Amino acid sequence: MHPVLARAKDLLVEVPRHGKLAYCLLRDPRVPAVPKAAVLGALALIISPIDFPAWVPVLGELDMLALGILAVKTFVEACPADVRREHELALEAGESVFDHDFRDTVAAAREGTGRLANRIRTRMARIASRDPYQPVSEG
Repeated sequence: MHPVLARAKDLLVEVPRHGKLAYCLLRDPRVPAVPKAAVLGALALIISPIDFPAWVPVLGELDMLALGILAVKTFVEACPADVRREHELALEAGESVFDHDFRDTVAAAREGTGRLANRIRTRMARIASRDPYQPVSEG
């Protein structure tokens, strides 16, 4: 495989892993505030409406991606090694803060979707059971 393609493939695998690790480290109170502030500041710059090199086609978007990757990678490396390793092991085991929060979010979304579907079914059944000649204002 071409070295550039191999690096791109590695990067595509590395980005989600570092993103999950950064999420866990941001939530950990043992990580100092300065690295947290730096990564959050860089990420805020990325989502900011002010985009200086946006006029350059393609490169205008890649700079934000590169900045995001660099910010997360720098943040992860700035965290205490023992705390970082603890979160890496938890991620590998599927028992990290990210995994728990993700499962809780999916469960809440499923529950909310189920409740919404039941409400729609109930209303549709109520509408279907009405006398078709009855005015809506009387129902």
